[in-house]
Amino acid sequence: MPETDPFVVTPYEVKGRIDYDRLRELFGTQAIAPELLDRIRALAGGELSPLLARGIYYSHRDLGPLLEGFAAGRPFFLYSGRGPSGPLHTSHLVSFELCRWLQAKFGVPMYVQITDDEKFWARSGLSREETARWGLENLYDILALGFDPKRTHVFFDSRSIAALYPLAIRAARRITYSSVKAVFGFEPSTNIGLVFYTALQTVPAFWPSWSEGRSIPCLIPCGIDQDPHFRLTRDIAEGMGYPKPALVHSRMVPGLLGEAAMSTTGSARDNALFLNDPPKEIDRKVRNAFTGGRATVEEQRRLGATPEICSVWALWRSRFAPTEEEFGRITADCRSGALLCGDCKSALLERVHGFLWRHAAARERAKTWAESAIVTEAPHPV
Repeated sequence: MPETDPFVVTPYEVKGRIDYDRLRELFGTQAIAPELLDRIRALAGGELSPLLARGIYYSHRDLGPLLEGFAAGRPFFLYSGRGPSGPLHTSHLVSFELCRWLQAKFGVPMYVQITDDEKFWARSGLSREETARWGLENLYDILALGFDPKRTHVFFDSRSIAALYPLAIRAARRITYSSVKAVFGFEPSTNIGLVFYTALQTVPAFWPSWSEGRSIPCLIPCGIDQDPHFRLTRDIAEGMGYPKPALVHSRMVPGLLGEAAMSTTGSARDNALFLNDPPKEIDRKVRNAFTGGRATVEEQRRLGATPEICSVWALWRSRFAPTEEEFGRITADCRSGALLCGDCKSALLERVHGFLWRHAAARERAKTWAESAIVTEAPHPV
């Protein structure tokens, strides 16, 4: 990214106030136009995920052809992943929530990749035992969103390597070091694990085509910061005999302290709502969250607030206002001054605590089938 840009977005770093239109231009992706949303709505039986309707997913690669193929009777599958370095926070759920909705509406398989190896290579302070432990903890939280056990499959890298490696060998042969260096900016000191990881991350995008012996398109919902990983996957796909994966990219959910994105480590923990935060910690974080409000109640009643810069409004937008009617009312009342920040935070806290209580129960249920979802064998003789 040019040095003159006031923000940085890579798979390993997000900082600054992101100009999402500019970022889309830099990455060379397409905007999700209204006609594409209409097509999704029609194929989904007249409904649209709030994540799509509210523009949180705003960019794509080859979404149109994938939807045209599905309308003509050609199935596709979903793929998304998580690099486990600690507990999940609400922003981490964005890609998996869209996958869950798509699976429910389109009846398609879902492949989850837990990249415990990549996080060990990328984070010097994490041991193998820690990345493996967090991998399982993260997986339970992901599956708890409501995925169909019969249509959901997991690649847990360190445990699924026998399944992944035969196809990763073929992918690695087609990915040059110069390509990886150009995309990720790796230095000479970068360990070779991170270089090879690029090949491992391509495997789920091709797995069903490889295992079933027929061409099956892939759709990858992810944060736009992850797009560079899949540019390389798309570059080698056709040469390996598989369709290029389509992608839909989300914006980052702003941090509670006004940062560009929620974070997971160090003092930045106050910047995010973690799924394992105690109730009192949730209360404290939301009460101290950055808002778009005015200096005084009188001024806010008179001038209204600015929701677009408010971290509380961003949480309503991304997860906690399930209907467009409710979200529209919250937004309008915020702008008009009818809704004060303290009252908005109180209403959000009630919704957050309810979600976390339900999620904890669903998480326990997910533990009963998580192990059976992990793929450990290759579909063909090695």
